[in-house]
Amino acid sequence: MYLAEVIGQIVSTKKDETMVGRKLLLLRPKLVDDQNPSQFKNGQNTIVAIDTVGAGEGELVMFCQGSSARAAHGLKQVPVDAAIVAIVDRVEVLGKTLYKGG
Repeated sequence: MYLAEVIGQIVSTKKDETMVGRKLLLLRPKLVDDQNPSQFKNGQNTIVAIDTVGAGEGELVMFCQGSSARAAHGLKQVPVDAAIVAIVDRVEVLGKTLYKGG
């Protein structure tokens, strides 16, 4: 599983019928900074993920990719490669709080 910030939403009116009614979000992965573990740094890529928990823009989420994404509730037959599976409340690194949700 990985951490990411929701940075946008994808709207697609024509898609595979198993994806109708499902929200697609654009994610920017977050990595713990090697030089300063008290902060995050942005990953180099963006990910389109299907939302299973009602996440919104600006929230820190946990997501999984590959076959693990299809293991999320209700996605077994859906052609997805990334799924948001949690909204993060807090991240602690080396005993210090790196992130605390609102």
